[in-house]
Amino acid sequence: MIATGGKSIYGASVGILMLDARFPRIPGDMGNALTWPFPVLYRVVRGASPDLIVRQGAEGMLGPFIDAARDLVRDGADGITTNCGFLSLFQEELAEALPVPVATSSLMQVAHVNRFLPKGKRAGVLTISGSTLTPAHLEKAGVPADTPIGTTEGGDEFTRAILGDEAELDVDAARADNVAAAMALKADHDDLGALVLECTNMCPYAADMHDATGLPVYSMVTLGEWLHSGLAPRRYETP
Repeated sequence: MIATGGKSIYGASVGILMLDARFPRIPGDMGNALTWPFPVLYRVVRGASPDLIVRQGAEGMLGPFIDAARDLVRDGADGITTNCGFLSLFQEELAEALPVPVATSSLMQVAHVNRFLPKGKRAGVLTISGSTLTPAHLEKAGVPADTPIGTTEGGDEFTRAILGDEAELDVDAARADNVAAAMALKADHDDLGALVLECTNMCPYAADMHDATGLPVYSMVTLGEWLHSGLAPRRYETP
């Protein structure tokens, strides 16, 4: 047996581009390494604050994201994701700049989920900032323009703490904000058949939203696990 080199790090196929933030990342958040059932590689994009990316259109940040992604690939990543759904704006540019698969945003799942649902049902998006999620973000991710959109902006804790990059997070209050937003979206749309969570920080509350609404819930964790399943297929032993 001959082992072949070429990387700095082995055994971690998924590379994650991280915002430059200090808010708590609890288990379930893709920025918490305990969330993943496989090793991942992280790279923080310095200067990419939550407010800049979500509320200011990630202005001036394409170059730093490309540079950080290239570093991850050089280190050993076989595929790249990001930890903010608003980075769908950079999907085409990152995919063009890198030699590996790129999945910038959980929003990329919406079109696929729609194909899975019963006739007359469609997926809705839950976002941390409905006021700044633009048609461009949706278009870049292939999301139909008429997709129902819900947001946690009306809550007391989640949007404020995450986009304000607070050092503390009231987890129960954040959970309540997410569940309330999911239930409101379902109440407003009789044809809602699934939820797709734009925000990667919503992932810890996916099970709570599922329990409250009875709907399937897809997130950046589900997309990351799907991406990994192709980058490192499971090997089965023959009896």
